[in-house]
Amino acid sequence: MLTISRPMEDSVITPGNPIPEEPHHIPSLTASVSSLGNPFGFHSSHSTHSVAGLWESDSDGAPSTPATEPQSEDDSDEFNQSKATTRRRASTVLISENSDDARRLLGTAGNEGTQLVEKVCCGGGCCALQPLKDAGLYLPGRAIEPPPNEAFRSLKLNLGLLSTESELANVVPLPEKTISFSAPRSDLVETEPVPPDHPPKFVQPHAPYEVFRASLHNARELTKPGAEKRTYHFDVDVTHYPEEGGDVDFVVGGAIGICPKNDEAIVDGIFDRLGIPRVIRDKKITLHTTGGRWPTIWGDEKPRDLITTRRELLNWCSDIQSYPPTKPLFRLLAEHAADPNEKKVLLFLCSAQGQGAFCDLRTGQHVSLEQLLDAFPSSQPPLDHLLSVLHTLMPRFYSLSHDPLVSYTVAGSEHRRLIEFAVTVHETPDWKRGTRTGVGSGFLQRLAQQLIDARREDVPPSSVDLHVPMFRGLMANPLAQEFALDGPMLLIGAGVGVAPFRGFVQRRLKSANCANKVWVLQGIRDSLVDELYKGEWGVLEDKLKKVVESRRGESRYVQEEVRNQADLVWFVINALDGRVFVCGSSKGMGEGVAAALIDVAMKKGQLNRDEAEAFWKQKQGAGQYIAVSFCCLSDGVRSLTFIRKRGNHVMDLF
Repeated sequence: MLTISRPMEDSVITPGNPIPEEPHHIPSLTASVSSLGNPFGFHSSHSTHSVAGLWESDSDGAPSTPATEPQSEDDSDEFNQSKATTRRRASTVLISENSDDARRLLGTAGNEGTQLVEKVCCGGGCCALQPLKDAGLYLPGRAIEPPPNEAFRSLKLNLGLLSTESELANVVPLPEKTISFSAPRSDLVETEPVPPDHPPKFVQPHAPYEVFRASLHNARELTKPGAEKRTYHFDVDVTHYPEEGGDVDFVVGGAIGICPKNDEAIVDGIFDRLGIPRVIRDKKITLHTTGGRWPTIWGDEKPRDLITTRRELLNWCSDIQSYPPTKPLFRLLAEHAADPNEKKVLLFLCSAQGQGAFCDLRTGQHVSLEQLLDAFPSSQPPLDHLLSVLHTLMPRFYSLSHDPLVSYTVAGSEHRRLIEFAVTVHETPDWKRGTRTGVGSGFLQRLAQQLIDARREDVPPSSVDLHVPMFRGLMANPLAQEFALDGPMLLIGAGVGVAPFRGFVQRRLKSANCANKVWVLQGIRDSLVDELYKGEWGVLEDKLKKVVESRRGESRYVQEEVRNQADLVWFVINALDGRVFVCGSSKGMGEGVAAALIDVAMKKGQLNRDEAEAFWKQKQGAGQYIAVSFCCLSDGVRSLTFIRKRGNHVMDLF
């Protein structure tokens, strides 16, 4: 096996972005350059008054509008003559009230006065945006006074012309309350208490099987100090995992689901902001839902009556940071905001006039619930109504990084079965703590750190009782297949994407005919601190060729190394039964490697681009080119996908 390590690409994980569709009802102007007196050429029945002037604004409240370009070559000379004047002036246009086009653009037909043309969209096609009307912004006492706290400032909201008297249109209605609490019913009280480190029983991944409380056997950090991203390895005891019938078992290339727990400090911070006394946070209540699947994961859509606590619901059932905020959430916060300025800003964010600011929040760094409650401290919505508008806290999936059929350890006289997986900690900027971790990776990092700290302090193993709430995910993906033929294989992975290859190599190299026929191209930033599983592939030294490491400090991406190893790539893919696997993020790294493979085919096969693309499609259809990708939703929500043999269709495995 040849392991080639190169610096990994800084792939950008783009979350799902539910941006509204393109506008269909925004008025527009036709423009041409017909004369020097009218360089922007607005067509109007009152052409002598169509352009009142140009001015420049540095104010955040009046974003500029690009100048109109000439519409034909015949007009270019006239346009160039006025070009210097146009450039010296700003691009925001004040249009006279007498212009029909102006009234159509601003939607002010029948009204008097000249108004500013504001930014229309965030660029993603949102567009229910309507301009704010100046209701006396510069009059004393009319301007909005934003909340004087760091959480609000961190939102970087552009409030534009918003004032206390601004008229807001199309404000979303107050969301329906689908959840309520009552005193616990004796007929629903659970006989067995649920441990605090485990989700309640109604959080079921797939009925009738419950989330398994697996002991954390071992945890260690794979990366070394100085690594840009921290990656941890976990050994979890599944000796007593329940049988699910049939041939279902943990296999090479499979994945497990982890049910993460929200950070206790953040949960308590939310309770504090909502004014919920500590004495009732852990008190039993009856939860009533009007329908849907929540708080289960994939249960039936139906009303439910369940015994739980407020803390359980926030700890295990509601996602408080992975998804961008929604208009129903802002509307609920506005309904319960006591401060009139906070209420106005919140209503603005769920109105047509605030569409641009709302889209900026959704397309920027994700805003957590804790951040919003800190930013608008006068808003204290009831917890049951708040839970009605939050997303379900979903499991996170991680590929096995070993061959589970041979991973055992001896504890006394008993053999223990272990599963192994690796997790890279996902971190994003945070206004309060500097950085915050993803829900799943942060949860696992906290578990790992507890175990590492306990061993550093020589705490007896019997006193360390840590558990991972997990369940067996789908065990059918390309790496879980048994390849009977002994052709060469090239495995291309970046960062933690190389983890599933480790088990595959362990299984593959059991066959003597496969020795020296498997290469691993591992993308890393710095082999001295970032290389994963160095010396831990579980194969004999005589089956290894050599390790090529990136110790030269070059900042290179894994796709660049694919191009550098063009001879190896071309040999493997054209060999009898040769296969190329790619594993990593679907964006960035995956797209970069796909482009590099096309370049290799063009260079080594003397093909043009269309022929090279057709070549890899043919290899994909024959099962010789397989891309396994981790599609990450915000904050580390992971699902495993692969490109099927027929075409480019991508199928979610979970």
